[in-house]
Amino acid sequence: MTDSPNIVSCSLSELSLRLKGVIRDTFSSPVWVRAEICEVHENANGNCYLELIEKENDKIIARQKAVIFSFTYRLLKPYFEENTGIALSPGVSILIACIYDFHEIYGLSLQIKDIEPSYTIGEAAKRKMEILQRLTDDGVADMNKQLIISTIPNRIAIISSATAAGYGDFVDQLSHNAFHYQFYYHLFPAVMQGDSTEKSIIQALGKIYEHIDLFDVVVIIRGGGATAELTAFDNYAIAAHCAQFPLPIITGIGHQRDNSVLDAVAYKNVKTPTAVADFLINIINQTEENLNETAHRLIDTVQNLLLTSHQNIREQELRLVHTIRFFSNHQHELLQTQLILLKNACQKRIMTENHHLNTFQNTIYLLNPENLLKKGYTLTLKNGHIVTSKTLLKQGDTIETVFQDGTVHSCINNCN
Repeated sequence: MTDSPNIVSCSLSELSLRLKGVIRDTFSSPVWVRAEICEVHENANGNCYLELIEKENDKIIARQKAVIFSFTYRLLKPYFEENTGIALSPGVSILIACIYDFHEIYGLSLQIKDIEPSYTIGEAAKRKMEILQRLTDDGVADMNKQLIISTIPNRIAIISSATAAGYGDFVDQLSHNAFHYQFYYHLFPAVMQGDSTEKSIIQALGKIYEHIDLFDVVVIIRGGGATAELTAFDNYAIAAHCAQFPLPIITGIGHQRDNSVLDAVAYKNVKTPTAVADFLINIINQTEENLNETAHRLIDTVQNLLLTSHQNIREQELRLVHTIRFFSNHQHELLQTQLILLKNACQKRIMTENHHLNTFQNTIYLLNPENLLKKGYTLTLKNGHIVTSKTLLKQGDTIETVFQDGTVHSCINNCN
C-alpha cells in the first residue's frame, strides 16, 4: 500500500483512550434502562454477569451483556430479593441504573450500579395476571377448585423434595395427629426451585396420574427458604397441569406473601406444609364429628320411634283385647240365641215327627190284616202269595182262605 501524507495514524492504545474518553463523557451519569434478564451467572470472585434482552412481539430486538461487580452485587442482590420476593433469574424484567465504560484491554462493558425493585414487582404482578388471564381464557383456571374432595382424604400423593424440611414436617404432623387417624402417603420427588421445577413437577403429576385410583388428593409442599426461590410457581405450564388434574391439589409452599399462580388455581392453598396436614386432619375430624352427630340423631330417632311404636302397640293391644271381648260377648250372645232357636227347632221337629209317627202308626193299625179279618174280611193265598185277581187262578189250583179264627184250603173246580 502506498503511504499518503494526508493519513493521520495513531496507536491502538491511543485509539482506545480516545474512545474511553468519549464514552465516559457521554455516560458520565447512570442511565435507567428497562430490560429482561436472559442469562445470569455468578463467578467465584463474586461478580454477577448477565445477558439482557428487549423483546417486541416475542422477537428479540436488542441484546447486551452486563456486569454487576462484586462490591455492588453484595448489596443489590439481597435488597432486590427482599423487596420483590423474586430472584435475579431468566425471564425477570428489571429497571436498572447503568453506565457504559470502556477499558483499553477488556473493551466495552455495561455496568449495573442500581436496581429499582418496584418496577420488577409491577412487572411480576403484570406477568402473573397475564398468566391467570390466559388460564381463564383457556377455561381451566377454576377446574381444580370445582372438584369434590373426599370426606376421608387419607390417601395422599406428595410432590416435594425428599430432603426438604417441609416434607418431614408434613409427614410428622400427619403421623402424630391428636386423633390417631391413619394416613397413607407416597412421595413423588420433584425439584422445588430453579429452572428444573416446571419439568420436574409436571413429570411427578404424570406419575401420579398413572396410579390415580390409589389417591384421594395431591399435595405440593416445600419448606420455607428465600421468597425469591418461589418464583418457579408463577408458571403457566405448572398451573395449567395442576388446574386440569382430576384430583384436588393442595399447596403449601412455605411463603407468607402474595399467592403464586399455582396457589391461585389449586383446590386449596395454605401457607405451610404443616398447615396442609392440619387441613387434611380437620376434614377427617369434621367427617367424624358429622358421623357422630348423625349417629346420635339416628339413635334418638330410633329410640323415639321405638317408644312411639311401643305406645302404639300397647294401644293396639288394648283395642284388640277390647275388640276380642266385645266380639266374644257378641258371639256368646249369638250362640245362646242360636242354641235357644236350635232347641226350639228341635222340640218343634220332634213334635212334628211324633205327630207323623202317630199318623203312620194309626195308618198301619188301620191297614193291619188282622184288624181287617176281625171285620169279616178274608185273605186268599196261593202258594203263600196273596191272590189279588181271579186271573191268577186256574182250575185245579189249591188256595188257602184266611179267616179271623183260622184257615180253609179249597180246590178250584171252576174259574168262571
